[in-house]
Amino acid sequence: MSLARRYLKDPSGLWYDIVALSYIALSYFGGWWLMSQAHWALNLAGSLACAHGMVIAAYLIHDCAHNSLFRQVEHNARLGRALNWITGACYGRYEDLRYKHMRHHVDNADPLIFDYRAALRRHPWLARGVVALEWAYVPAVELLMHAMLLGAPFVYRSKRDQRGYLLRVVLVRGALFAALWWWSPRALAGYALAYLLLLTVLRFMDSYQHSYDILFNLEDPAALFPHKGDRDYEEHHTYSNFLSSRWPWLNLMVLNFSYHNAHHARPIEPWYRLPALHRELYAETPCTQEIGLREQWVSFHRNRLARIYGDGYAEADVRRAMRQGDALGANGVNFLTAF
Repeated sequence: MSLARRYLKDPSGLWYDIVALSYIALSYFGGWWLMSQAHWALNLAGSLACAHGMVIAAYLIHDCAHNSLFRQVEHNARLGRALNWITGACYGRYEDLRYKHMRHHVDNADPLIFDYRAALRRHPWLARGVVALEWAYVPAVELLMHAMLLGAPFVYRSKRDQRGYLLRVVLVRGALFAALWWWSPRALAGYALAYLLLLTVLRFMDSYQHSYDILFNLEDPAALFPHKGDRDYEEHHTYSNFLSSRWPWLNLMVLNFSYHNAHHARPIEPWYRLPALHRELYAETPCTQEIGLREQWVSFHRNRLARIYGDGYAEADVRRAMRQGDALGANGVNFLTAF
């Protein structure tokens, strides 16, 4: 038996995954090198390359969470943990990230712990800063959610056992950032831009893929989910937000994450098989859940402030609202934040 057959869930996908991992390594580390150069154009190119490497890493983590790459759960977890360092989300554990995402699939909802809206209402000074930054297209809500990865072990009783893990990660990351500052302050500034781009891309893709209820009961074992197991609800509250229907290869820019109805129909399907699965599922009846890039962008732009506090997205007629540019979308549901 070949190594591919022994370790991979789909041996025919070996080269797809090798290409994806090679691209992550080249764009991420190559981006750092470009960001350290003396010319601003190279710095900008480096930030874009580094950001896109992190985007692909994030969506490959998503495949690992579904155990789509390897036969063994632990092998998927090892790769997921490594890629989590690439994305900068390593302050939270991969296992928690995976648990939250599986609950999303099983419960047909977005169960969370941290209610950022309530936090903003309690702290007006913080709210003013978030609103100002969001107006300027800085993903402040996502920065707040990711910052909570640092605070969670000191805020939530259920996360207290992670304090040692968090301190080790902070020490390692802190030492790396200090070394990078000594090596090239220019590269560190470029990384800050790349990280903001990463959060913006992930937030944009997450905003309109579902019109699920957002519930703050992730840690409540007695919580009830009204649409749990309802496949019809799942299909009609899930949207395939393509970067392009005319040129499907463009969806590889987000590792085919835009084929979201196909993903929810068969969650263990690897990223490179999702376009074929989409065609198979909707060969006879066209998918009515597709939304285009232009209408997504119009709604994303118009509602960037309303979306901060908006909580009525689950009741909206998303497709009609999209056509009118009024689709609110959702903030704070990024799968890289484990609460």
